[in-house]
Amino acid sequence: MRPAFYSLIFLFITLSVASQTGDNPLLSKDALAQKKWVDSVYNSMTLVEKVGQLYMVQVMSNQDQATKEKIIETIQENHIGGLIYSLGGPVRQAKLDNELQSLSKLPLLIGMDAEWGLSMRLDSTYAFPWNMTLGAIKDNKLIEQTGRQIGEHCKRLGVHFNFAPVVDINTNPLNPIIGNRSFGEDRDNVTDKALAFMKGMQSAGVLANAKHFPGHGDTDQDSHKTLPTISFNEKRIDSIELYPYKKLFKQGLSSVMVAHLKVPSLEPSGYPSSLSKPIVTDLLKESLGFNGLIFTDALTMKGAADFKEIGAIDLAAFKAGNDVMLMSDNVTIGMSKIIDAYYTGEISEERLELSVKKILQAKYKVGLNNYKPIEVDNLLQDLNRLKDDVLYEDLIESAITIVKNNNSLLPIRQLETKTIAYVQMGDDDGSVFLDELKKYTKVHHIQADMLDELMAKLQDYNTV
Repeated sequence: MRPAFYSLIFLFITLSVASQTGDNPLLSKDALAQKKWVDSVYNSMTLVEKVGQLYMVQVMSNQDQATKEKIIETIQENHIGGLIYSLGGPVRQAKLDNELQSLSKLPLLIGMDAEWGLSMRLDSTYAFPWNMTLGAIKDNKLIEQTGRQIGEHCKRLGVHFNFAPVVDINTNPLNPIIGNRSFGEDRDNVTDKALAFMKGMQSAGVLANAKHFPGHGDTDQDSHKTLPTISFNEKRIDSIELYPYKKLFKQGLSSVMVAHLKVPSLEPSGYPSSLSKPIVTDLLKESLGFNGLIFTDALTMKGAADFKEIGAIDLAAFKAGNDVMLMSDNVTIGMSKIIDAYYTGEISEERLELSVKKILQAKYKVGLNNYKPIEVDNLLQDLNRLKDDVLYEDLIESAITIVKNNNSLLPIRQLETKTIAYVQMGDDDGSVFLDELKKYTKVHHIQADMLDELMAKLQDYNTV
């Protein structure tokens, strides 16, 4: 009877943990061990250490020594929770990361923007096709493999969070900041591609991030420079912009990044979405039931920074429901605002505990409970593999799309009856394409400075 009794007790505890977490994408497979570690760490922390965990600070491996000293001071005095790496190189970043991790009391959560690979930020690393190209591919298994291989690169470099995939639906051709970062203008295709990418990357042990909530695809302004407006009603936003999020949430998406957008139908006050309790807490957390980590977009961006004095933005973002303050303009002042609000009762211990424990859960899930430095040997080779070249070629070949095929021109048949001219478009020299055409038949490269001259030269050809 005793073994059966203990089995029932274990089952009860396991179910209890699961019921407390709900659909928690940050939950590790060994949930009981994770909970024990998270509770132990949290209970040992000072208030400053808890608040510090809410911050992820930007670092560049090509920065000067003075900037590096400031980062070290921030890590040691403010006990920040993480770093987001930007420009530099992979070997320099690995060495810097190892150094900074050694100076932190609790291992740091590392994030990067690597939407199409580490090459988005780092030299000497691999660049896969941008999302707009991936959106043209019908085989979603290729997208999943792309997410996996980007995830493998991130993991090799000690990156735990990749701020990808972009799930913005590119319905506005005048959008200056999303464009080819989006999988396209069709919500279902965007969702399918984002889901495949997310699954692939998270299968490699790197946590995904869907952005930019509640949807930055239909804007004609850049939130880095101003506060764009989303003027649609709630029904439209729910059916288009929010559609990918709802699908990804059901499949275990780890985190969301909240954009700096003006959305009057969701936040009548005019506050940016990143600072809006109705958008972050009421909509994202309660209505949509998201329990993963919630990041602000960079708090130095004009879409948010123009709204509050230094430090007050951090407090507003936390009160809105965000867990991680990304790239605060001043961590020390921001933390002091949050701590003051804690002492006055404006922020409860329960609210602080919710965010900090989510961050600690993420740290455990990516293995920071057993931190190991990045191995620098063979790093460049591991980030530039033959299998990456093979996948890249498969992606490009699969993305080739015939937009129009009037009169069934393609494929070109009866070559003996064709006089073929090739007209180069764009700023590429076109030689690779032309050389490929010449393998099959005689093709002339026709060039002219003026359209009239070009049209005159093309009169002698029946196929262009």
